[in-house]
Amino acid sequence: MAAAAAGLSWRRVSSFTGPVPRSRHGHRAVAIRELLIIFGGGNEGIADELHVYNTVTNQWFLPAVRGDIPPGCAAHGFVCDGTRILVFGGMVEYGRYSNDLYELQASRWLWKKVKPQAPSNGSPPCPRLGHSFSLYGNKCYLFGGLANESEDSNNNVPRYLNDFYELELQHGSGVVGWSIPVTKGILPSPRESHTAIVYCRKDVGSPKMYIFGGMCGCRLNDLWELDIETMTWSRPETKGTVPLPRSLHTANVIGNKMYVFGGWVPQSAGGEISAPDGEWKCTGSFSYLNLDTTEWIGLISDCQEDKSNLLPGPRAGHCAVAVGTRLYIWSGRDGYRKAWNNQVCCKDLWYLDTERPLAPSQVQLIRATTNSFQLKWDEVPTVEGYLLQLHADSPVPPVAGIPGAGIPETSVLSSQGGCSLHQSPQSLPSVPYPEMKVDHPSQTNNLIPNNVQVALSSSSKVEGKEKVAAPENKVTQETMKNHADSTGFKESNTPSLLPVCTSSAQTSANVGELHDLDKQSVNPDASVSCTVSSSQTMVTQQAVKTESSSTNGAVVKDETSLTTLNSKSEAAETAYAMPPARVSTEQTNDSHSSRAPQRPPAPVKTRDRRWYDVGIFKNNSAVVSQFYLLPEETLNINSKTEGADVPDYRLLKKQDLFPGTVYRFRVAAINGCGVGPFSKISEFKTCIPGFPGAPSTVKITKSVDCIHLSWEPPASPSGNILEYSAYLAIRSTQLQENPSQLVFMRIYCGLKTSCIVTAAQLSNAHVDYTSRPAIVFRISAKNERGYGPATQVRWLQDMKTSGSK
Repeated sequence: MAAAAAGLSWRRVSSFTGPVPRSRHGHRAVAIRELLIIFGGGNEGIADELHVYNTVTNQWFLPAVRGDIPPGCAAHGFVCDGTRILVFGGMVEYGRYSNDLYELQASRWLWKKVKPQAPSNGSPPCPRLGHSFSLYGNKCYLFGGLANESEDSNNNVPRYLNDFYELELQHGSGVVGWSIPVTKGILPSPRESHTAIVYCRKDVGSPKMYIFGGMCGCRLNDLWELDIETMTWSRPETKGTVPLPRSLHTANVIGNKMYVFGGWVPQSAGGEISAPDGEWKCTGSFSYLNLDTTEWIGLISDCQEDKSNLLPGPRAGHCAVAVGTRLYIWSGRDGYRKAWNNQVCCKDLWYLDTERPLAPSQVQLIRATTNSFQLKWDEVPTVEGYLLQLHADSPVPPVAGIPGAGIPETSVLSSQGGCSLHQSPQSLPSVPYPEMKVDHPSQTNNLIPNNVQVALSSSSKVEGKEKVAAPENKVTQETMKNHADSTGFKESNTPSLLPVCTSSAQTSANVGELHDLDKQSVNPDASVSCTVSSSQTMVTQQAVKTESSSTNGAVVKDETSLTTLNSKSEAAETAYAMPPARVSTEQTNDSHSSRAPQRPPAPVKTRDRRWYDVGIFKNNSAVVSQFYLLPEETLNINSKTEGADVPDYRLLKKQDLFPGTVYRFRVAAINGCGVGPFSKISEFKTCIPGFPGAPSTVKITKSVDCIHLSWEPPASPSGNILEYSAYLAIRSTQLQENPSQLVFMRIYCGLKTSCIVTAAQLSNAHVDYTSRPAIVFRISAKNERGYGPATQVRWLQDMKTSGSK
């Protein structure tokens, strides 16, 4: 069938940098995260280099390997266990095969030759090529291959093998030894250049190894199954059309499917397949086996010859690697000239997205101004772009609230995250909002503005940046005890909260993460001005299960915060106006008490429920100052659904963002299969001028029994700075109930731009493991209007000393 009919969208990678390896066949490849690691193969000599391709940056490179570097080999075993790779056997020169075992620690590019113990019930594996070498758990499974019976390498006497070995690995590095498992059932017949994969069904849980095809004087298309728990061989019954007999093909598991591509197949003439001793050809056929139902599905037929360069050409001896749900294919012999000494190898790299991408993380706020947001979300592997959408409330007045009936008002968040402080301490509403993080996003708006279809070109991938560990976004519920008055905090060791936002940085490679060294600093952008969600209000530590009322009388429980609802949730069905809230309620002295639940009045359905496109972005960050207005006749609730066509943005009008307005955001990833599901919804509010910006240039200096925390004043104080407050994320029972929500304790309040954090305070610190272990600080400034957004920094800790979560 045609590729289009099968819903396939193969992409040829046309733009890459770095030293491209020479084309070849008989090589092997594995994936470590976004890296393809390729070794061996032959074409005018056997290759001995290790080549790496970064699928994110489209860059080839040659790592500087060291140690016991193995000789070049072809048709070898090649498996990946975490960040170590094992190489077994293969052809090292014509007619001479190997049974050596090498280990590569890819984190250090260090090779080591390892010598496993011989099996107690037989001989170790003999030298061979074309065998399968599969990993499951801490064991590798070796099956079959081709041996040379002649002691003279120039006199090649082939012997096809069907022996079966198990290699036990040591944790992290090294091996224990070979063993010969006792199996039940009938062993598969001898073969080489077959494929083997391991799959474990989620509902059954018993791992199975599947062997398909290969060569034993004639090519095969039989399927064998080994139950690894019982060590029982069987021939599973299959449905559908079995692919033609083949060898030197590839098989890869993605989800519950085994994808089989290419190889040598019989030459057909007039619809008749040639006899076993007849003509053979390379194929570009593509099928998969549903491993749950054992049904074969053909995607590209064996007879299809694609002349449009929309599909990978016929080939054998290529490599195929799965990175997430994307399948990569590189090089291989095209079979045009069949003489061994005059072969033609492909030079192309292709990929195929087999499923729509997963939903990205919630959108995170980096900074906000009166009419723009700088946003970020976690990368989704192997995608070509992101569709960002928003919908908005009407502009919210800077001051709004419910007067306290005879009870003093509590702290109120301003529209820029500032809070006006009142005399009497009160229990405050509990509404989570997304935690914001310091990062180093691109300052350019990487929008794809033209008429971009869902199928983007491969050149729209992220360029030039290695992915670095960065803190993940989490929905955050903060806590605060009491503000004493408008000029300072009451001294207390109880947790306190501040309105939080983070800023971008200019100089740090991993901004916002301060390493546990003597001195590190973060230099946020001087022009940063940012905000928190309009529904963010201060909460007491004990107000976990309380409800909070907004000014229109609607009630939102923190368990159903609008920041965590998906696109089909209550957020899309019920409109809440959420200006900054004032709550009138008494706080008892019992630290475990909470307000009695109030019956929620009927929600006010005033919110615009239409989703508008902000645009399609190449990278996982965006500067948003406008969105696109769709023609009225095309608008409806949840106007953009999964897989919908992307409009021509050139034909649409743009709308600027308004100050003091709540905007809700969701994002979906795009790959060759289309637009995936949308993320959960996040909401942020544009600023109103007047509040101070976030402090900048945070520095941490470590001493024996304390640390010294310092910062510089905000670049835009918007008046006189009255005080600063610094906070430390602490351990709390709330974290046990909801690990995604942090609790902060105020550790400093005053005019100085520095403070000492004692060892006693640090002993209470919560270690955040969202990326690498870190202690989290937040610092904010206050002027006449109130507290502005905070700078958050993560102080990276050594794993050995970071303690437990």
